[in-house]
Amino acid sequence: MSRAAHRSAALAAALAAAVFLAAPAAAAAPAHDGADADAGATAGEAALIGEEHARAHAERRRAARGAGEYPQATRTASLAALAESQALANKGFRPAESGRFAEFFPSPDFGVHLAQLPTGKVLLFSFERVETDPTKETGPTDRIGRTNAGRAFLWDPARGTGARAFKEVRPPTVLMPDGTYAPRPAPFFCAGHAFLPNGMLAVFGGNTGGKGGSGAKLSFVFDPWTEQWYRNRDMSVGRWYPSAVTGADGRQIIMSGQSERGTGTPTPVVERFPAKGLPVPWRPFDIPLDIAVDRFRADAPFRNDYPHLFSLRDGMVYGLGRDADQQWLFDPVKETRRDLPRRPADFRGYGSAVPLPAGLRGPDSVLVLGGDPHDPNTYRLAGGRWTTERPRAFGRTQDDTLILPDATLLTVNGALSTRDYGNGPFNPKADLKYRQTELRDAAGHWRLGPAQRLPRGYHSNALVMPDGRVMVTGDELQQIANDPDIRDSMDGSIEIYEPPYLHKGGGRPALDRAPLGELAHGAAFEVRSSTAAAVRRAVLLAPTTVTHAVNTSQRHLELPVTGVRGDTIALRTPPTAADAPPGHYMLFLLDARGVPSTAKWVKLGLR
Repeated sequence: MSRAAHRSAALAAALAAAVFLAAPAAAAAPAHDGADADAGATAGEAALIGEEHARAHAERRRAARGAGEYPQATRTASLAALAESQALANKGFRPAESGRFAEFFPSPDFGVHLAQLPTGKVLLFSFERVETDPTKETGPTDRIGRTNAGRAFLWDPARGTGARAFKEVRPPTVLMPDGTYAPRPAPFFCAGHAFLPNGMLAVFGGNTGGKGGSGAKLSFVFDPWTEQWYRNRDMSVGRWYPSAVTGADGRQIIMSGQSERGTGTPTPVVERFPAKGLPVPWRPFDIPLDIAVDRFRADAPFRNDYPHLFSLRDGMVYGLGRDADQQWLFDPVKETRRDLPRRPADFRGYGSAVPLPAGLRGPDSVLVLGGDPHDPNTYRLAGGRWTTERPRAFGRTQDDTLILPDATLLTVNGALSTRDYGNGPFNPKADLKYRQTELRDAAGHWRLGPAQRLPRGYHSNALVMPDGRVMVTGDELQQIANDPDIRDSMDGSIEIYEPPYLHKGGGRPALDRAPLGELAHGAAFEVRSSTAAAVRRAVLLAPTTVTHAVNTSQRHLELPVTGVRGDTIALRTPPTAADAPPGHYMLFLLDARGVPSTAKWVKLGLR
């Protein structure tokens, strides 16, 4: 290094230290036009040490201020108290009957959005925090400019639970039409997303900022094979809090979301990706780039955002709105909409909904669960009519309900309302009941299970992993309120739940080999298992992509076992693409006790 370079580096280091030490003074300066209070200091640093390092220093200054407003000692004590109460509450639960929470570890992301990728890795994405005090709004919901930015990470479970198991996959840099046109990682938080047939995740919308939160026209694809983001042509309307679902043809239908005009202006415009006439991305190297959407002929005038969307066995898309009178059926081919019967329950906030397993065929009914803390009932839509099903132990919102490989349902997470856990809004202290899981058996009976460590309400998420465990994350308020070190870059957390089938004893079935190529619908295929004689069931489970209790990708299908010969098991795929839309699925083998193997990935849909 030259002498001049040495002097430049020394000056940069000295300036960085001086600015960091001056954090309290910088904190006193009010933000102007949505800019960071440290904008002047950050700009000075950027000229010397580069924009990325300057942003990192600004983040540390914000964390230091947050630690002063909500002390680290409070966070540490809170997390210790939650661990203690969790252990006490779970003493009475037997893992073989109720499962158990086995791990709790830091994450670099809040997990507002979650996707189980066909590579075995998990994609988490959200926003750059603008507050570290949990009694304030953590996300840049109404911010204009650089602080309104997104972030994304991959977690590789094969690498364990430490920092080395995570990899940043920063979203593309964009210039948002917010009047500042300041470059920043795309603010795609509170978007909608669904899987394409080639395993890529399409993400639509986000937050432009201002107006209480306004919709972005952004359209991206995350490629799990290259671990990169690709940008497509903007949608015709902005969408903040939209929903998306993949249909039988592999195309995605996008509905709802607050428009670019701001909160309170949900768009009725329905769009489709890729546009009709353009090829559907089918192979791993079919990368959507600069691809357009087109407009669906029918509108979807949902009064509230994030409707539940499901593509069921009949090939239709069911749009189940949060308002009881907004339940609609969409025909993806004819591009029409017609009414479904009014749901018995009144308004439902953010609560889960699940397409119920239906054996060898695709789902033909949906169970609507949470969303009303005063109504524990569950409601089933089947055959064009609603029925009231068995209730859970209590009502909750912000809950996540998953289909497990053995076809039981698991509810995790929940709250009294958006950020009220039973003791008032923006109060991290929660009623214990909202931390308890619930399990539903094949007969529809619910029973309470063990408590998770953190209460997780708004922005909480969960998914089933290929090894049969359940990943639980989300809720930035609770994560920063219980952060073991608010000054570091690991400001999220992940919990791992092990369902009862992992505690039956006696080992698990083995799935040693599955086809690597594409499988046609209604086709025979074979797998290898060293425990073939013990296998009783074969199951396809679609990978989850979820946000805000909206999970449009879940699907559970039983595969016919047509023969067993030595270590070879003969199976048959679902009959049509309406039963199982094309894409990647986790294949599990189960024994007579309902214990699943570790899954292998299979690709369904031959082109």
